[in-house]
Amino acid sequence: MSKKWNFKKFTSSRESSLIFVLIILCALIQMRNHEFLTLKMFENLFKNYAVIMILAVGMMCVLLIGGIDISIGSTLGLSGMCASLFMRDHQEAPILVVFLISMAVGVIVGFILGCIVSYGEVPPIIATLGGMYALRGLTYLAADGQWVASYQFTKAYKDFAQARYLGFGVVNNLVVIMAIVYVIFYIFLKWTRTGRKIYAVGSNAEAASVSGIKISSVKLLCYVIMGFLCGLCGAVYTSLYASAQGDMGTGMEMDVIASCVVGGVSLNGGRGSVTGVFLGALIMAVVGKALPLIGVSQYWQTAIKGFIIVVTIVLNIITQRVMEHKNMKERGA
Repeated sequence: MSKKWNFKKFTSSRESSLIFVLIILCALIQMRNHEFLTLKMFENLFKNYAVIMILAVGMMCVLLIGGIDISIGSTLGLSGMCASLFMRDHQEAPILVVFLISMAVGVIVGFILGCIVSYGEVPPIIATLGGMYALRGLTYLAADGQWVASYQFTKAYKDFAQARYLGFGVVNNLVVIMAIVYVIFYIFLKWTRTGRKIYAVGSNAEAASVSGIKISSVKLLCYVIMGFLCGLCGAVYTSLYASAQGDMGTGMEMDVIASCVVGGVSLNGGRGSVTGVFLGALIMAVVGKALPLIGVSQYWQTAIKGFIIVVTIVLNIITQRVMEHKNMKERGA
């Protein structure tokens, strides 16, 4: 009986439906391009979409508290630019120092935005919209309208995104970083008190406040986490593409939010899982990687992504209403 119940629970879960969609999607693409389902292709997919996948975890935390952050592309741009400018002027600097500078800038930005949202009580969409433009302007000002070219990067920094030493010579460095981030946040959100507080704030802020949870502190933490991951991705991005430009990261927030939505994170807060976000980000990555392989034009790629987002949001709303209706019937019974 227990095994039957567990199997039924799994097959009705959001994650199982995402796995099913992913399998069907990969099968259809493989029929059009027989070189798709290869280890090399998937390693390149994870490497090239590591930034989106890492940022999706941070966005999940923000969405769980009922917030949103549309400034992440600009935060990534400013963090990556500051770190790249430092490396340009200090060629002897170790890779770790460059990463730490980028992450520090991201944390500062996240802290400022978090204070505006949590203590200033400014609606998240307004605060991060203003932040998006302000941070983008600061990125251009910091670089004085220029950009850091490949030859101004150290060889070790450029090689980092292509090397495998973090994965013991087997897995690409960026894939290892992405995997570590997901493991840490899976544990953090599932098995720590702070992680449960994040869910509680998003589910019912008033009840969470009554139970002694400091709402403002939890919201601030989530934006600091988002800023930290933006800083991490700022360094990852510049290492991967071996350049730092004022417009890097532009529009990235849409792919990140889409990954969360496809993964089952509720835009109203309080609902979502790290596993779901990973699968949602992977589906978006597969779509982004596969469409050019099967000859779909850039314009259709954008349209298809938009269609997936709209359909997923509608399905999420329907599923949520069905679950609420089912819970109400069970309570009435």
